[in-house]
Amino acid sequence: MEKVICNGKTICYLEQGQGEPVILLHGFCGSSSYWEPVLPQLHGYRFIVPDLRGHGKSDAPMGPYTIEQMADDVLMLMDELEVPKAVLLGHSLGGYITLSFAQRHSERLNGFGLIHSTGYSDSDEAKEKRLKAVSTIQGAGITDFIDSLIPGLFAPGNREIQTGSIQKAKEIGYQTPPQGAVGAALAMRERPDRRDVLSATTLPVLLVAGEKDELIPEERVFTTDHPNVTQAVISGAGHMSMMEAPQELARTMDSFLSSVFSS
Repeated sequence: MEKVICNGKTICYLEQGQGEPVILLHGFCGSSSYWEPVLPQLHGYRFIVPDLRGHGKSDAPMGPYTIEQMADDVLMLMDELEVPKAVLLGHSLGGYITLSFAQRHSERLNGFGLIHSTGYSDSDEAKEKRLKAVSTIQGAGITDFIDSLIPGLFAPGNREIQTGSIQKAKEIGYQTPPQGAVGAALAMRERPDRRDVLSATTLPVLLVAGEKDELIPEERVFTTDHPNVTQAVISGAGHMSMMEAPQELARTMDSFLSSVFSS
């Protein structure tokens, strides 16, 4: 992996390919490794795939994070790599970061997308679950938390047949520094509703839902249907289509990127 220092913090990232820049952001307790099944199927672009603050090999400062901080990490990474504009695609937590970036730095984007993510803020019930997650991480440890988290990210029909992918996702999660997981959980808990960003933007937008996603169903992903918005449902997938259905997700991403850079 490559690394840069952004505002005193180390951000590690993978880089692959040449062409127009595309930045991929992973989800909670993931890392750039989440995208490994998809990347070999995508060509013709410069993919930049960071480990988010508090995840993977990037620094994990103590204390609560904010989605805005995590978005600004991406901005600083772009500045360090001299990337003037990019397409930004975020999975789950990465989608929340993408929306914050699009709200405040739209001039740096050629387009953006949410993959199993939403513009909604956390409900009261979801906010309580974030606090329970923090309590579990601090009390039982990251391994126990990951063991309880990961299977539910996959579609019910995939939990018995995709055991290898589930184990891979767990192993990635085990590497999450506990303070990073806590910081990111609190960031998600406090994020505002950003559906207005999706409805107001004139940039090309990709919204991807999993047909069997039990965390973020289609109706919470598809909150706008303007002409600049591409909606896609990944058949049979839950919250982890990059592992559950990488070929279909790659086709969806490639079609969107082709439309962005051919217009």
